[in-house]
Amino acid sequence: MRKVKHMAKVKVRQTASPIRRKSDQRATLVGLGLNRVGRVSELEDTPSVRGMIAKVHHLVEVVE
Repeated sequence: MRKVKHMAKVKVRQTASPIRRKSDQRATLVGLGLNRVGRVSELEDTPSVRGMIAKVHHLVEVVE
């Protein structure tokens, strides 16, 4: 039987609209699973996800 490592999770909520933002910031929101203000997405806490959150930190908030 294989051991399964459980990664930590991070919840992200979109707090602002991507209107009048650059296309790469919009694509980052889509990559995070967000596309509407108020939507919450639960993702694995990896360095790549943290980098995506840092890129759009002015549009999202970390819930947990």
